Amino acid sequence: MTRTKTLLAVAVGISFFASPAWADFKTERRLALEPGGTFTLDSDIGTVTLTGDSTSGAVVTVTSPKDDFNDLFDVQFNETPGAVTVTVKRRGSWIKGFWNSDWFGDNTQFVVHVPSKTAATIKTAGGSVDASRLDGRLTVRTSGGSLRVESVSAPVEGSTSGGSIRMRDVGGDTVASTSGGSIDIVGVRGSLRATTSGGGIAIETVSGDLYASTSGGGVQVRGAGGRVEAHTSGGPVTVRFSAGNKSGGELTTSGGGVRTELDPGVALTIDASSSGGDVHSDLPVTVHGTSRNSLRGEINGGGALLRLRSSGGGVRISAMK
Repeated sequence: MTRTKTLLAVAVGISFFASPAWADFKTERRLALEPGGTFTLDSDIGTVTLTGDSTSGAVVTVTSPKDDFNDLFDVQFNETPGAVTVTVKRRGSWIKGFWNSDWFGDNTQFVVHVPSKTAATIKTAGGSVDASRLDGRLTVRTSGGSLRVESVSAPVEGSTSGGSIRMRDVGGDTVASTSGGSIDIVGVRGSLRATTSGGGIAIETVSGDLYASTSGGGVQVRGAGGRVEAHTSGGPVTVRFSAGNKSGGELTTSGGGVRTELDPGVALTIDASSSGGDVHSDLPVTVHGTSRNSLRGEINGGGALLRLRSSGGGVRISAMK
């Protein structure tokens, strides 16, 4: 081979490896869906990106590195007045899919565009889900990845057994549940229930009642607008209540201390104790029982009960900054 041919071959090889990997399977469907309708995706495989940016109709694009995707999966697109349903089911037994590595996703991707005023349900066994810019109720379930939700002005229910959860700007009651990662949520206009056994929980600005529980990290809450229940066996609990919030709650940990910040003008009944440190309040409390590691009494005459318990550190009650 001449020197020119050799250089050409090398250049072609470099170009081949530097080029992006093209999907071996791709299909795109445009389906009739007007604002106010419903969209459902139920798949045995794949990551999902759902965006509410279509003026009319749903566009679903499926890509996979498997050129025999149609032989491995049964893909169905159904449209009825006001509703679109997409189902992707594995052909044959799950054992065959497991040994062929089909069970784990293999970079199959669903990209979906719908009208913003759409109620959506997403179920996938094979990857993460990213949903944004919706004005309808959103339900997401995955056993194979993380969840990301942003700018949904309606109730949201999200659960995963395989990753973290991140939500921003949700305009309704919200549920976030994972057994495999952390939870990070900002801006819920409604109540929030956040549970995980595999990481910490960080929450900012929730207008309604809040329940947060983890056995794998700490709980940090800022801007709690309603009653708060926060529990962990794996770290500290820190809760900052919003101005004027007198709803009380229960904060417990066996893995660290408990810290809370309160509006000094609210009326609350305090029941605080620790087996792992001191209990201290910067706010004046009318005391009915006190010791180095317990405090019971009222702030501003008493009101809803705020119960604080720690077996892994101290308890401190501070005035809101």
